[in-house]
Amino acid sequence: MSPIAWQSQTVNVAGTPLQVTRGGQGAPVLVLHHDIGSPPALPFYDALAAHFTVIRPSHPGYDGSPRPDWMRGVRDIAVLYQSLLEEDVAVVGLGFGGWIAAELATMAPRALRALVLVGAMGVKPERSEIADQALVSYLDYVRAGFAESAAFERVYGAQPPTGVLEQWDLNREMTFRIAWKPYMYNPTLPHLLGAVAAPTLVVWGREDRIVPLECGERYVKSLPRARLEIIDGAGHLVDMEKPDALASLVTRFMIEA
Repeated sequence: MSPIAWQSQTVNVAGTPLQVTRGGQGAPVLVLHHDIGSPPALPFYDALAAHFTVIRPSHPGYDGSPRPDWMRGVRDIAVLYQSLLEEDVAVVGLGFGGWIAAELATMAPRALRALVLVGAMGVKPERSEIADQALVSYLDYVRAGFAESAAFERVYGAQPPTGVLEQWDLNREMTFRIAWKPYMYNPTLPHLLGAVAAPTLVVWGREDRIVPLECGERYVKSLPRARLEIIDGAGHLVDMEKPDALASLVTRFMIEA
């Protein structure tokens, strides 16, 4: 496979500059990243871009993008992303990005070609809790996202650079600002998911210590056309820990959708 030519540009939406990266060819797929942000390059992105045109925005207030003073909730980000929805687009949401993707789907319940939620926050677990990152350092929170420490080191190195650590801290500040009360879920979301017409793939790492699997089960119960796939040997950051397995699941699902 030849290297993917990724290109970035700044798009202004509601007075907010969004950094948007595109690459690949084929049907458009909007990919929404985790609350910790995203490395600029990942094998998962390249694998998707081998089959689709991948559109990757940096969330407002994350990864160095400007923090809008008026933004107060996750649904605000979803509203901004409405402008990035191309005709016949599919959406892949990773963790926190899965919550944004679910909100986005409820705003345009018949506009999406397909929806993929990977370890998505956004719904309240009934028997356990979404991990509270305020109780640990941002470094320990990211480490907890992997089932194996070797996977963390493969992505970030044994000692992540100072710039990465600082960005994790800033990203967490933005998360606390827009997703603190209630923490990491929207009580109205489950009631709105029933109108989503898009076929939906819900994917979970079997060893996810950040968002309990029961959240995935609740998404499947709430979405009319959803099914659940579990990836062994993966924690919360499935796209980083098991990129090939996730890309294979997503690609096959998108082609069949």
